[in-house]
Amino acid sequence: MKNINKKLFLNTLSKFTTGVAIIGINIGNKNIGKTVNSFSSLSLKPPLVLFSLDKKSSSLNKFKKNKFVSINILCSKQKNISVLFSKKKSTWPANLSDYGKFNTPLIKNCLSNLECKIIKLISQGDHIIFICQILTASNNAKLKPLIYYNSKYYK
Repeated sequence: MKNINKKLFLNTLSKFTTGVAIIGINIGNKNIGKTVNSFSSLSLKPPLVLFSLDKKSSSLNKFKKNKFVSINILCSKQKNISVLFSKKKSTWPANLSDYGKFNTPLIKNCLSNLECKIIKLISQGDHIIFICQILTASNNAKLKPLIYYNSKYYK
């Protein structure tokens, strides 16, 4: 075993296969989205999930001020959407989404869409962890997931 450094840390964690999700908010009738693979279930009772955003994120304060978020779990055909929202100051395409019950942007044709209420923020290391209670959910069993492994996308 080697002592941990940034390069070893990133390389090691890239070996953990994850799905890809877009976290979305609507603020002032403007949609903002961020690509994350730091998404996880947290609790069944109540239904809680978590994700994290880098403290250097250009839109972090907008996410922190929002009460509701969407979590859009991407399907294998949505790599382009993941790439779009991984860029700084990306623009949300007008025809990409519908709106949920809590006015969050729900990306069309996803594997799953969740609407959540942010219930707690935790500052840890260089990220902010968002703990959210799931309010609504929908799934499409006919689709396959977009997978991220070893710093590459797989369909």
